Amino acid sequence: MGLSSEHSFFSRPAVWAGLVFIASLVLYGYTLAPTVTLVDSGELIVAARSLGVAHPPGFPLYLILAHIASVLPIGFVAQRVNFASALFAALACGMVTLVVAELLKLNETAAGLHRPGTKTVRKEKRSSQQATVVVRSEFSQLWILASAVAAGSLFACGRTLWAYATIAEVYTLNSLIILAVFFFLLRWRRRMLESRGFASENAHCDWLLYLAAVLFGLGLGVHHVTVALTLPALAAIVYQTEGVKFFRGRRLIFAALCAIGALLVVYSYLPFAAAREPILNWGNPRSLHAIWAHITGRQYHVFLSFSPGNIGIQLTQFGGFLLREFGPPRFPVALCFAVVGIATAFKRDQTTFFFLLFIVLADIAYVLNYDIAEDKDAYYLPTFIAVAIAAGLGLHRLLSWQKFNRHSVYLIVAPAILLLPALPLASNWRFNNRRHYFIAQDYVENILGSVEPYGLLLTLDWQVASPMLYAREIEQRRSDVQMIDVQLLRRSWYFDYLKRAYPELFERSRDKIDIYLAELKQWERDPSAYAKNPTLTQNIASKFLAMCESLVTSHLAVAPVYVTTDLIVLNQGPHADLTNWLKTNYQAVPRGVIFQLYPDQDFHDPGPLRLQTRGLADGTIRFEPDDVGNLKVLPVYKTMLVNRGRYLAHFGQHAPAMEAFAQALALDPTFDLALAGMKQTMAEREKSGRSQP
Repeated sequence: MGLSSEHSFFSRPAVWAGLVFIASLVLYGYTLAPTVTLVDSGELIVAARSLGVAHPPGFPLYLILAHIASVLPIGFVAQRVNFASALFAALACGMVTLVVAELLKLNETAAGLHRPGTKTVRKEKRSSQQATVVVRSEFSQLWILASAVAAGSLFACGRTLWAYATIAEVYTLNSLIILAVFFFLLRWRRRMLESRGFASENAHCDWLLYLAAVLFGLGLGVHHVTVALTLPALAAIVYQTEGVKFFRGRRLIFAALCAIGALLVVYSYLPFAAAREPILNWGNPRSLHAIWAHITGRQYHVFLSFSPGNIGIQLTQFGGFLLREFGPPRFPVALCFAVVGIATAFKRDQTTFFFLLFIVLADIAYVLNYDIAEDKDAYYLPTFIAVAIAAGLGLHRLLSWQKFNRHSVYLIVAPAILLLPALPLASNWRFNNRRHYFIAQDYVENILGSVEPYGLLLTLDWQVASPMLYAREIEQRRSDVQMIDVQLLRRSWYFDYLKRAYPELFERSRDKIDIYLAELKQWERDPSAYAKNPTLTQNIASKFLAMCESLVTSHLAVAPVYVTTDLIVLNQGPHADLTNWLKTNYQAVPRGVIFQLYPDQDFHDPGPLRLQTRGLADGTIRFEPDDVGNLKVLPVYKTMLVNRGRYLAHFGQHAPAMEAFAQALALDPTFDLALAGMKQTMAEREKSGRSQP
């Protein structure tokens, strides 16, 4: 059987896409995080397990699929949902393989239709398959498969997809659906070109177009922004296939109805889920106004702004993401292949060129104006998809330059397949291997270990609130501890959660809560009125502070109250008044990585120093400078250890103070505050020793 045989089992792109899927799944499964992680992981797992409502835009399709994973009787709930991300990511890598193979076949088909003297054979036996088959060179099919497999493997080893494939997040499912839409639309285009000239052309392949439309609508139910940004690229494919007539005909209307219908079906989940009053019911989207506000992510609109002065910073950040995505920044082999692929597409198939170009331009244009600190790399996944596809096209171009005989062909193909993914695999392993990622779990355990029974914890730190929500609601750990995310006290739906989770706490401050809540709901109906009126703003701020004061004072009468470092250290921003009130009325005594509030200024033993810090500084986890663990969690440990040392030194407890400073320096040997604290404490101990008779 010849290498180019269409009927050979191993000449089918689907077979090689399946192998890429299996290899990717093994990679992601091996590097999978064993438990809850930082950022949104805890919240998404709780929402999925309870079929609740997650933060805007709600991600209904993801929650439904993740819920199915969460009920499987294998491992912990977090592991099950993490593995769902790995499964979606591995399928996405297989889809990249199919997309590249489809594009290359499409290019051959388009070239064959326009090449003078091309030898073609019409299949007359099956009228339903009326198509034109272009006679290919001996190794053409092999080059297509090699390029497609290399592109799929490259995407699998990319920094961003791999990172989100090991944790509970929405972005791998999002990538899978985007690629599935690409594949079916490109397959539709190829079928249309092959059947050009036959009266029955639409009857045999428009179902692919409508299937792509349905998937597009479903994709809007995962992370609608990045899915919607692919629309210009999809329109370019349709225009190049059918021209302007398509946009004036009924097929466009039917495709739009398919997408809208799928969108409405998947987003109908939100009001139905909210009506069940689940554990997590973010935004309580029951009314049309609340549903629209949730889907459009109104609370995040403040991050959208066009700032010419900020564009340069954002482009620099994007350049850093792009250079590190597929290998060492100083050795961008994949990007070089992508440039070759783009240049080849520009010269030989401008449909592919504009398809890839519009993916990148639309994505970058949006993300450059969306100023968020976390998950920023995930918003560039459409661009990274385009780069991986272009790299596959570039590899195909290079392979096609030479003619190989049967004896040398396999020696060429195997290195070609391995070359592209090998560099990112080696470069990204140390950052994306999360087999020993216990940072979020340890963070929660360290906090809970410092909280006495029925204690109240106030925090502004989402890296505390999200995994602690998982620990409480899913693993049922320390259900006596009451945790309030102060940020979410500015959302009315959150009080429904507090009332169900902590009824006694709620009742003790009901009067102040009701007064503030009434004002808060007015603000939610018309926030612009408050923005224009300083009196209204001051009014709601004073009611917010009065409620927080009541929560603290009423709970202190029955049990201890604790706060995270952000509520003590911060002295500006929307919570500055609360911070000033806490510092004025209470002594903040460091206990582990949190503070306990005392109404006096006496010495209180901060307790034993027992902190589990796996992955923070032991080398098992490698952090990028912009990683949330490096930016937000590690500084808390270092700062709180210094606070402990200063507190103990202030009361003459020099030996335990030096132990605290030493542990801070173990996390970061160059930490200035710890070095200064150690030096000062040693000097004070020597001074006090000399003063003894």
